[in-house]
Amino acid sequence: MEVTDSLNFGHKDRKDIYEYIERNGTVREDEVRRALNFEPAALGAHLTVLRRDGYIRKVGNHVEVAYAPGEAETVELGDLDATIRMAQNVDLESLVDAIHEVADEGRYIEAETVADLLDHEEVVLRHNDVNSRMVFVATVGDELAGWVHLDLPEAEKLSHTAVLTVGTRPEFRGNGIGSRLLDRGVDWARERGFEKLYNSIPATNEEAIAFLEGRGWETEAVRDGHYKIDGDYVDEVMMAVSLR
Repeated sequence: MEVTDSLNFGHKDRKDIYEYIERNGTVREDEVRRALNFEPAALGAHLTVLRRDGYIRKVGNHVEVAYAPGEAETVELGDLDATIRMAQNVDLESLVDAIHEVADEGRYIEAETVADLLDHEEVVLRHNDVNSRMVFVATVGDELAGWVHLDLPEAEKLSHTAVLTVGTRPEFRGNGIGSRLLDRGVDWARERGFEKLYNSIPATNEEAIAFLEGRGWETEAVRDGHYKIDGDYVDEVMMAVSLR
């Protein structure tokens, strides 16, 4: 199932089951059964159909929204061995901390919004009729070093576009992790038929603007004084890249 497909479960109970899983992240099957008051056999039948149709996938005795995870890629970057993979709900706390660490530098307002949303919803991946998201992370040993987040609107007139944020924690910068994450996010979006990606950055973040420009992104618009950072009005640089 592509993330741009409309959701059509064909049965109210299956819709309720999917929405519970989508809302709560990776959950145990018995938790779903108790929360929705299903008989074990009925729940098992509905889960089988949802897995068959590609809406959910099973991980041990847990179930979660079915994004194909793709291959985890381990690469040598300078003195580091970094693994790039799809984020999981177990990454939530570390992911929010990493995004906040970058956002707290005051140079990436969109990332702060992403961190607040993840922290509020307590779910990493989303796929519903209104909005979906995909997140990849880079890990070095047991530490989460960076992320790339794709906000994927389901509205028909916007479904060919996505908003991307990407960042690396300060101590891991300069090793190419950000470039690898950006490539993973862009490739994932292109493979699924998205035509354009957007990213908005304060004009004071010259390093990030140069980073994206060096990878084919262009400035589409500038909104004067859109941000207020430490009492100063700062322009928003709206950047984009075409995937066609």
